[in-house]
Amino acid sequence: MKFLDQAKIYIRSGNGGAGAVSFRREKFIPNGGPDGGDGGNGGNVWIVAMEGLNTLIDFRYQQHFRAQTGVHGMGRQMHGAKGEDVILKVPVGTQVLDEDKETVLLDMDVAGKTEMLLKGGNGGWGNVRFKGPSNQAPAYANPGQEGQERAIWLRLKLIADVGLAGLPNAGKSTFLAAASAARPKIADYPFTTLTPNLGMVDLSPSERFVIADIPGLIEGAHEGAGLGTRFLGHVERSGCLIHLVDGTQDDVAGAWRTIRHELEAYGEGLGEKPEILALNKIDALTPEARSEKAAELKAAAGVDPMLVSGVSGEGVPELLRAAWLVVRRTRGEIAPVEDDDGPVQETPGGWAP
Repeated sequence: MKFLDQAKIYIRSGNGGAGAVSFRREKFIPNGGPDGGDGGNGGNVWIVAMEGLNTLIDFRYQQHFRAQTGVHGMGRQMHGAKGEDVILKVPVGTQVLDEDKETVLLDMDVAGKTEMLLKGGNGGWGNVRFKGPSNQAPAYANPGQEGQERAIWLRLKLIADVGLAGLPNAGKSTFLAAASAARPKIADYPFTTLTPNLGMVDLSPSERFVIADIPGLIEGAHEGAGLGTRFLGHVERSGCLIHLVDGTQDDVAGAWRTIRHELEAYGEGLGEKPEILALNKIDALTPEARSEKAAELKAAAGVDPMLVSGVSGEGVPELLRAAWLVVRRTRGEIAPVEDDDGPVQETPGGWAP
């Protein structure tokens, strides 16, 4: 399935059915009268956040959605039926934007959330509605009300608890494969990952969270270089970021600064989001090189980086537990502490990648 995280669609609610002009003509009722029924209301346009969907690919092949027109009224005071509604099913985390692609109209951030996008037109009144002492044989009825129409944008922002950030080939996909059951494409060249990947991490039966691997940023991404910052929106909802730095490159401090600059240039609060710094690929480093690279990162970032290897699994459980702790503090599930340098809390039963 192709990943599609934004789509422009056109929606229209149904017109109301027209009222009927009709008179009773039974043989033995000489003083019959108006009996035209009302038209039915037009169909509405709804949007529903559905679990199990993770892409907007359905809206690539159909962009126009139109609800049904209400059935017209008929004689014998038979009212028309309501037009059939249109229901747009979108993944949880989808935002509905106005045509300007900036104004957020709705945020479908909860599974099962249902909202009306456009209301159908009201059905017209039949001539029976207009009869009275001074007008006993009205020969007119109302037409149905016109439906509404507009163009909207759908933009998907994945619901992930933890986001992975780093330069291309920082080892994010390998780390995701080691930490979860996800199996992203992994290769030894930049930009292997072209779309976000999600993985479910199971620390224990009561500790589960979603981690998102975002395609690598490069310097100048906020100006459109490389893949740009298009996919950074998928980590806006995350509780924290894991910033992976490739320990095998020469300038680890420069790599960290590059990503930090792009996160801050993107805005939307990503620059202030809690971050866990990790030196990756330590399986390829000697003990002396590990210490040297870690010292360089600490001098640049001001914090001690965690040492991990997505290939060997070294340090992965500790990093995941640290990330889960930050997520819980961000959500307010546990009280924040002043010093996070203490030992990472262990869960009974343990965990291994």
